[in-house]
Amino acid sequence: MEPAGETILVADDDPYIGKVLTDRLQSLGYRVLLAASGKGVLEILDRHDPQLALLDIAMPDITGMDVLKEIRQRGRDFPVVMITAYGSIDLAVEAMRQGAYDFIAKPFKPDHIALVVQKAIEQQKLRRKVDILSEETDKRYQLLIGKSAKLNQAVEAARKAASAKATVLLLGESGTGKELFARAIHNWSERKDGPFVAINCVGLSKELLESELFGHERGAFTGAHQPKKGKMELAHGGTVLLDEVGDISPDVQAKLLRFLQEREFERVGGTKLIRVDVRIVAATNRDIAAYVRDGRFREDLYHRLNVIPISLPALRERKEDIAELCHFFLRRFSLEAKKKFTGITDEALEKLTGYHWPGNVRELANVMEHAVVLGQSTVITGADLPPTTRGFEAGASPDSSSYRDAVDNFRRGLVLKALAQTRGNRVAAAKTLGLHEKSLIRLIRALQIH
Repeated sequence: MEPAGETILVADDDPYIGKVLTDRLQSLGYRVLLAASGKGVLEILDRHDPQLALLDIAMPDITGMDVLKEIRQRGRDFPVVMITAYGSIDLAVEAMRQGAYDFIAKPFKPDHIALVVQKAIEQQKLRRKVDILSEETDKRYQLLIGKSAKLNQAVEAARKAASAKATVLLLGESGTGKELFARAIHNWSERKDGPFVAINCVGLSKELLESELFGHERGAFTGAHQPKKGKMELAHGGTVLLDEVGDISPDVQAKLLRFLQEREFERVGGTKLIRVDVRIVAATNRDIAAYVRDGRFREDLYHRLNVIPISLPALRERKEDIAELCHFFLRRFSLEAKKKFTGITDEALEKLTGYHWPGNVRELANVMEHAVVLGQSTVITGADLPPTTRGFEAGASPDSSSYRDAVDNFRRGLVLKALAQTRGNRVAAAKTLGLHEKSLIRLIRALQIH
């Protein structure tokens, strides 16, 4: 049997019952922590984090009811199932009022115990998922809130743009939160009940991107066995995000321009005009104005997209927000990893504030997830951070070791930024850096970039 993986605390002063429960639960793949007294339960809780507890109500030193109260006072929210004799049913019902999940009367059948445990753990998993979703929903736009003037200017511009129908162009480096801003604009607008559809324009051929945008008819190209609706059609009544719009080919630029002018299109291989009502938000990490000057992007399309431009600041331009962002990610990833982190040390925050953040907020999220997953304490320290962010510190003595660290960190930052801009596409990242792909792969290995 595949191990269930969950840890269950069993507390009963009767050795026979303790053994029966342990054997049955272990046979189902659970890990069991056994206590013979209430004091033993509290000692286990000091060292372990079980996913469920089976508590006998009548224990000799501390009653199961008092242990239950202590568990809740400690902020531990795992389900607790009370075990009681027939004469203590009323007490068991009272325990449920105090926060117990269920109770089981003696004598019990091992199969019944297994069923109650399974349901309790499944319910706890579902509850955790709901908590995570609730956290995401409640804090979805917390990343748009900070102390920095540049961020607040961008947020204010986005709020004003949301009430209009004009096309918005989000400008900013990779990882600055362009999609988050686009979703916020959608949800602050009258279209919030309509669909939000994001289209990544990077890495798709002309044919595939055109099909992604406008759909295709059967037989339009090799592999088009069935007609397909495009994202523009699917987003009717809502908002479309054209992510990395600066990377689309000239042919698709022409068709996109026509759509923006007429709000109608034909599917690839089709002749029927389809008209839709969508709001366009475009985003790019390119210097699109320079692309226009170089002839790489149509000027008329640029002016159609650039009705309301909003520049998103890089993280290094809003370092006063790093501490708040760190605590946000700490809460989020602690919940996902089922860990109890209470904060982050000043030393770690100092290192994070001094780092140059080529990957911006997305890179900070990855760093905090790394720290939460590998952290061994309840507080994130500098030692929990990945080497990239804790390597070279400003003001270090210029010996050969720190010089090499500085050079490696600079190279690492360039590579990470290129990979972030190309969403991990090594061929495209190598082209951005002016390197051969094999050279980039060797550099990634040498710099220990994962």
